[in-house]
Amino acid sequence: MKNIETETFELQPHLVGELLKLRPLKPEDWESLFAVAADPLIWEQHPARDRYQEAVFREFFREALESGGAFIVIDRQTQEIIGSSRYSGFQPGKNEIEIGWTFLARAYWGGKYNAELKRLMLDHAFRFVETVVFLVGPTNFRSQKALQKIGGVMIERRDKTIQGKPVEQVVYQIKKPGIAAAK
Repeated sequence: MKNIETETFELQPHLVGELLKLRPLKPEDWESLFAVAADPLIWEQHPARDRYQEAVFREFFREALESGGAFIVIDRQTQEIIGSSRYSGFQPGKNEIEIGWTFLARAYWGGKYNAELKRLMLDHAFRFVETVVFLVGPTNFRSQKALQKIGGVMIERRDKTIQGKPVEQVVYQIKKPGIAAAK
């Protein structure tokens, strides 16, 4: 078994599944990703409900690029960009990382695409950490249900800064397989 505390977490690997391909977000992805994000219904339960607006999404996109952990999500069959996600907050001593900022085009909601996206990211993360957390808006019931479907357990509420304002978040956690039973 690898010593997960001494390895460097690769925050933007290329990940490939049966349905999806994830690669690092690039500046030239702006137009295609905004075309997905411009759907107001994607953001209706999100704390940043106005993220479908170009100026607001441009700031989100800038932050995603600067994060060093953002992915573009591509449908392998059509080769179209269908969304984004990212890793954040890696601290080796804490042995935890956050997966978040995930959104998919509505045509990909409801199951297998989000499940594969999260499985690809979780499998990669568990090579380096024991715990993955997800911060979700308290009224974002779609995302909460999706996390519960993949084994996420709500552990607490905490405030997170979104667009410069503190926003209450519900924290879900998934432990590396075999870790929860060992503790």
